[in-house]
Amino acid sequence: MLMRTDPFQELDRLTRQLMGPGTWSRPSPMPMDAYREGDEYVVALDLPGVSADAIDIDVERNMLTVKAERRPVAKADDVQMELSERPLGVFSRQIVLADTLDTEHIEADYDAGVLTLRIPIAERAKPRKIAVGGGSDRKEISG
Repeated sequence: MLMRTDPFQELDRLTRQLMGPGTWSRPSPMPMDAYREGDEYVVALDLPGVSADAIDIDVERNMLTVKAERRPVAKADDVQMELSERPLGVFSRQIVLADTLDTEHIEADYDAGVLTLRIPIAERAKPRKIAVGGGSDRKEISG
């Protein structure tokens, strides 16, 4: 059997173990991707194992805040944990949104452990054509 090791993965695990789980006053970060797709801005956040009712999304002015909590799974009394690497606790991410985004129409979808936010680009920020008036009505002034 081929085994691949990552020395930094073990260091990350030890650091998380020493710092403990995220709390509401000191949440752990969550990984994300952000990109533009057509006329909307898309933010995808990884939240595997988090139930949809444990996700809180707030927008205040141009600050988007996503908080989530992964709670331990209830176990029977006769279960003895052998290995626990999945982080528990509170996760949070804050994103400063540009004024060109329409924060009134944000859509959120949670599927397969990925929270996807779709933020439309405001009409005022979209490129538009400006018509140039012709000079056919020119009058000549003679003195």
